[in-house]
Amino acid sequence: MKKLTTGLMLGLCTSTAFAATPTIEEMWIIIQQQQAEITQLKTQLVLTDEVLKENSVKVEATATMVEQVATGETSLASSWAERTQIGGYGEMHYNNLENNNDNGEDIDKIDFHRFVLYLGHDFNDTTRMFSEVELEHSLSGDGKPGEVELEQAYIEHDLSSTTRMKAGLFLVPVGILNQTHEPTTFYGVERNNVEKNIIPTTWWEGGLALSGEILPGWSYEGAFTSGLNIDFAEGDYKVRDGRQKVAKADASKPAYTANTKYTGIAGLELGATIQYQAGLGQGNYDEDVDAMLYSAHVAYRNGPFGLRALAAAWDIDDAINEVKAGANEQNGWYIEPSWLVMRDLGIFARYSEWDNLAGSDGETDISEWDVGVNYWLVENVVFKADYQWQDAPPGQKELEGFNLGVGFTY
Repeated sequence: MKKLTTGLMLGLCTSTAFAATPTIEEMWIIIQQQQAEITQLKTQLVLTDEVLKENSVKVEATATMVEQVATGETSLASSWAERTQIGGYGEMHYNNLENNNDNGEDIDKIDFHRFVLYLGHDFNDTTRMFSEVELEHSLSGDGKPGEVELEQAYIEHDLSSTTRMKAGLFLVPVGILNQTHEPTTFYGVERNNVEKNIIPTTWWEGGLALSGEILPGWSYEGAFTSGLNIDFAEGDYKVRDGRQKVAKADASKPAYTANTKYTGIAGLELGATIQYQAGLGQGNYDEDVDAMLYSAHVAYRNGPFGLRALAAAWDIDDAINEVKAGANEQNGWYIEPSWLVMRDLGIFARYSEWDNLAGSDGETDISEWDVGVNYWLVENVVFKADYQWQDAPPGQKELEGFNLGVGFTY
């Protein structure tokens, strides 16, 4: 009986073993599944290894940066934001002026004359960008009194430690105010009429310029730029009427400018500029009306005493007299002493003359006296007040009255 039972058990086990053995097809499926799992595991191992390597590189880079900052080998100032400068200025004026010649309306107005945003960026130690955007008279657009202007936008590059070049839209190097005209830097509510009507400030062109130092205290700037474009067909003749402001400017007749300054004595600046205009009408006139500008100035400060003086003159081709007799000569000058009564309070007086028809035989010049005060609330905020009176020929405005202003820079 035991033998029979044992035999039956062995036979059952043998039969079960043979029944559980997979076929060739089943074995192939099992092998493929196992191979897929092995491949997946290898992929995961490779990805894990790459992540670990990347994290290791990041950790090493961070550690290196921390070490460089700690030892002064590098600085966070190299970031984009630290190499970008933002600033600007603005000024609001109140003018209450009576026209003594009764050939026009009196002036009684308040005007936010200009608001300027400045943006600069250093690409590296030798190449940089400067730009200024200006909104004049608060509102611009159709039927509005103001306009939006791009006053500066140029690239400057150091060719050497003493020589620089720039390309783009920049201020013409002439006079005192044209390149430095923030309201906190000069006396008087309004910019003086000589630099406004003769130079004419603010004056910018598009082109190329080269500047640098000749000797200690001596600097120079030479520029090749677009020129003025006076619309003779409309009867315009004043130099200021020809500013194109690099807005689709006609560049048929360029301009060439040479400027030099001496600042070798503390508190003293001497400057001179010569400019040649190849054609004030940009070739749109029967004759090329070329012109030469001559300008010289002095700015001096010694303790509380200050002095500014400037003279500028245009010598224009006589053909312009066919548009307006006497316009072949346009000139002006002024002298302005000042005194700092206290650190933040200054007084000034200015006498000026200008004439856009100086080539005529008659009396066509306008003279003006200005006296006033500047009060700097802080270094970059100024309140201004002045009184003016003019002497003008018949037919010209002769304005007398007072002006108030506030200005700021940042």
